[in-house]
Amino acid sequence: MPHPAARIDTDRLVLRRWHPQDRAPFAALNDDPQVMEFFVKRLSRAESDALIARVEAGFDAHGFGFWALEHRETGAFLGMCGLAMARFDAPFTPCVEIGWRLSRAHWGQGYAIEAARAALACGFDRFGLAQIVAFTVPGNRRSWGVMQRLGMTRDPADDFDHPAVPSGHPLQRHVLYRLNRPEPDRA
Repeated sequence: MPHPAARIDTDRLVLRRWHPQDRAPFAALNDDPQVMEFFVKRLSRAESDALIARVEAGFDAHGFGFWALEHRETGAFLGMCGLAMARFDAPFTPCVEIGWRLSRAHWGQGYAIEAARAALACGFDRFGLAQIVAFTVPGNRRSWGVMQRLGMTRDPADDFDHPAVPSGHPLQRHVLYRLNRPEPDRA
């Protein structure tokens, strides 16, 4: 396994491992009803802290995970973005997913795209992943837009009922987007 990607810098962002001071703003983000609109429930502080612990364990196991997002100039915590092994069984698993979650104050500024492009490049270039997927509920058009701007594609035949969402729940159905590692330039 390549050395863990502890930090990635972009023009405006730092994708980095988690610090203790990230816990409070991350918990606030995970308790925001608008941020969590397309999740089964908002997270308590204990659940949010447990998510950070799982993310950090993923870094230790795989070398990648959901990085904390920090604004380069201000040091402000913006949310998270990164890569993770899917933790459920579905026709397309095992797989690596890309995901993002930003505080509402930072929506609409291109941060999700910028961070996701850096995470994808790390997954393909550093870790040699052949494909990365993303998924969300049909109503989450903002995330669909990010996926499409990243060049990810969707085949409606791949849409699925998320096994971690209770049967019959309105958020059970998910759309799946995929992106294959780009072919190397042959100059």
